[in-house]
Amino acid sequence: MTQAKSANLGYPRIGEKREWKKLLEAHWSGKIDEAELESETKKLRLSYLKKQQDLKTEWIPVGDFSLYDHVLDTAFTFGLVPQRFTGGTNTASHEENCSCGQGAHEEEAAIVDSGAAFFAPNEEGVYGLDAYFAVARGTKAFAASPMTKWFDTNYHYIVPELQGLKPTLTHNRPLAFYLEAKEELGIDGKPVIVGPLTLLKLARGIEAGRFDSLLDELIPLYAQVLKELSEAGAQWVQIDEPILVLETSDEDAARLRKIYEAFAAAAPELNILLQTYFESVSRYEEVVQLPVQAIGLDFVHDRGRNLAALEQHGFPQDKILAAGVIDGRNIWRSDLKVKLELLRRIEKAANAKELFIQPSSSLLHVPVTTRSEEALDAKIKNGLSFADEKLNEIAVLVKALNEGEEAAAADIQESVDAVAALNASPERNDESVRDALGKLDASRPERLSPYAVRRDVQAKHWPLPLLPTTTIGSLPQTTEVRQARSKWKKGEWSEQQYVDFLHAETERWIRIQEEIGIDVLVHGEFERNDMVEYFGEQLAGFTTSAFAWVQSYGSRCVKPPILFGDVKLLSPMTVTESAYAQSLTDKPVKGMLTGPITIYNWSFVRDDLPRSVVQNQIALALRAEVSALEEAGIGMIQVDEPALREGLPLKRQDWQDYLDDAVYAFRASTTSVQDETQIHTHMCYAEFGDIIQAISDLDADVISIEAARSHGDLVSAFEDGTYDKGIGLGVFDIHSPRLPEQTEIESIAKRALEVLDPAQFWINPDCGLKTRREEEVVPSLKTMVASAKALREQFAKTAAGGAVAGGQD
Repeated sequence: MTQAKSANLGYPRIGEKREWKKLLEAHWSGKIDEAELESETKKLRLSYLKKQQDLKTEWIPVGDFSLYDHVLDTAFTFGLVPQRFTGGTNTASHEENCSCGQGAHEEEAAIVDSGAAFFAPNEEGVYGLDAYFAVARGTKAFAASPMTKWFDTNYHYIVPELQGLKPTLTHNRPLAFYLEAKEELGIDGKPVIVGPLTLLKLARGIEAGRFDSLLDELIPLYAQVLKELSEAGAQWVQIDEPILVLETSDEDAARLRKIYEAFAAAAPELNILLQTYFESVSRYEEVVQLPVQAIGLDFVHDRGRNLAALEQHGFPQDKILAAGVIDGRNIWRSDLKVKLELLRRIEKAANAKELFIQPSSSLLHVPVTTRSEEALDAKIKNGLSFADEKLNEIAVLVKALNEGEEAAAADIQESVDAVAALNASPERNDESVRDALGKLDASRPERLSPYAVRRDVQAKHWPLPLLPTTTIGSLPQTTEVRQARSKWKKGEWSEQQYVDFLHAETERWIRIQEEIGIDVLVHGEFERNDMVEYFGEQLAGFTTSAFAWVQSYGSRCVKPPILFGDVKLLSPMTVTESAYAQSLTDKPVKGMLTGPITIYNWSFVRDDLPRSVVQNQIALALRAEVSALEEAGIGMIQVDEPALREGLPLKRQDWQDYLDDAVYAFRASTTSVQDETQIHTHMCYAEFGDIIQAISDLDADVISIEAARSHGDLVSAFEDGTYDKGIGLGVFDIHSPRLPEQTEIESIAKRALEVLDPAQFWINPDCGLKTRREEEVVPSLKTMVASAKALREQFAKTAAGGAVAGGQD
């Protein structure tokens, strides 16, 4: 009989009511010192461990807690601090590296200069929190390290920058957290650390030919960490190698063997769980033969491939299979009868004597608990499962495996009934939505005319200058804006009071934009709490939560809407605000929508329908909104898709189907408009080189893309191909309080204009400005406009006679 044990891979850091976030921001703003931050976050950390213990989790992760990001934690553990922060020789000027701090959020204070030119470790070689936060957020003197998406999630990690660095073990962080849990709570925890192959593969700045020498330097340092853990009494350690779900080369397979053979030799008494997640492992047969004691596989997001490999090739009898069967990335309650059947298949295929039952990934990606969601409809709440509930589901499955299904029959049946009730609800069976989907043509939706024709029509319709300036959409969400929204939602303000406030704030910012000299304006989105949640509050098929927060980056938390039913537009969502703003100015004001792919990717989405079906439901709702905006006289409409690239499947073999579905949904949203209506879109924080054709296929008239944080590297994506539509590469990083200099902006633009025609180029920030303060935004935009004017003078002769993406010079 198989013996099952419950395990977890990681727990949410932010706290049920975002206590973690509030502590970080209090420290950054100078309200609490470092000692109080560490003391209070320790209390949180221990409370999370105790809760997992109370939920009957047998193998509790320790060291997954972070004060910013777990990849940054790993880099600091091994002394991998970029040289510009420590006085090294590769210090970057802002012209060379203009990606700045990432700690931006609605309450963030401006960066305070530490007063020191560089950061130095203490006598024991450990860098302090000032250096840690400087690398994450930037300083007045130095740009922050880049950040990017953690695989295909909406979590952002800090990218290690390794140029010129030699790793050294500054402190054994996993050991410190292991001992803390043991001494404070009597928990024999499972230390967690990012594996060396994943760490190096995700890093930047590794000089040509130096990868293997860096790995050779890291292996003994990791080995020392493991040896010390073993000596301290640790039984298990979890080494995360999610890089193994990507295509694994022969070189990387050999590196893996070298790494884990060295670890086995260094700590022969320590049990190593090699953990993967987010997809199926590549090279299954080789991975399961590595000299470790357990292999963790994702049986939720693997598209059935891990299970197929297991059933085809079996599993080594000297290892434990850690089966990720509860979804660690979505919030829906599991039908535990279905999960138990899956476990029976896994048990049979593995011929396992012991199984770890666990989430498919860290629970970092889901909210803490449903218990505070008192306002949710009962059938929806009963169909949800956040972190705590997922651990309880695991405990039920373990009980069923160990004691027999009858021992857990009541809990299993309760889950079956909850899922069935939600699936049978009228909101999931809307015939009008099904009928509308049935009328969609299988061929790709098209605009009335091709882009070359539209470009000329729009050039006559919109007399814009060369290199037109605009912003991405949102403007600062001040304390006053948030308080006004809160008062209105609580009933303390009448509808008219709130509308009057929004109108006043909109008009004030229209005037500010006009005074600055921006060419295409935005209304500011002051009525919106979030670019996805706002639409989730108004579209049928969505609901919103009170406390379903998850970490996006740093202390920035988001509360995704819950897409639980069939989606349709009930009434126009954005027309009133956009039309009012347009009535205040002769300059064009963009209507602002979030696109179907981003709404899907940034929501907690029902798991009973294929992705393409749900995306197309959203697309049809947005199509009606686009038509309403056009009818109201809004001639530029931006349909943002910042999450399109992040949703790209991890395995290249799945890319084309995803991209085809994404392009179809976007075009279904936007192709109903007339030729003179200019469709914009925005994307951010991704590598676009592999999907340039798909971006072009969206057929948006103008696309704006991040460029500042990527140090302008994005431009290289356009060197090997042609892109004929309007494009704005973000020229300053909005995620930093630091003000850009004109020379930086011009440098980024000039780099882009080496491969792009000035006639198609727009000047804009990287992203929306809601997280920045007015005293940061106004001077930054003034600098941006001044840069555009200077560039126009420089490129006027080159661009003379060429059609501008939105008009003519």
